[in-house]
Amino acid sequence: MSTLPNCPNCNSEYTYQDGNLLVCPECAHEWSPQDENEALEDAKVIRDSNGNTLKDGDNVSVIKDLKVKGTSSVVKIGTKVKNIRLVDGDHDIDCKIDGFGAMKLKSEFVKKI
Repeated sequence: MSTLPNCPNCNSEYTYQDGNLLVCPECAHEWSPQDENEALEDAKVIRDSNGNTLKDGDNVSVIKDLKVKGTSSVVKIGTKVKNIRLVDGDHDIDCKIDGFGAMKLKSEFVKKI
């Protein structure tokens, strides 16, 4: 049995090694076995203000008053935010806050409940 991984492009099990690359005969995708290891290591871990790892679906609370851009409203300290989604970018939390609607927050201004 082959110990080579399935193709990341089409999930074919018929991959083979050609020099330093792995090749899929079905979709002609070529990749380096180190790419998979680096992708796992480079996966961004998002942490709250206390260093706890955040994941999709977590509940958090705001640790300081946050001004809402474009309005005179403020999200008060202690506001609970349920069911967050993690996204790429500067503001790495996508959520809905009661009374404000959809928002993006920075993880450094929240703590996990």
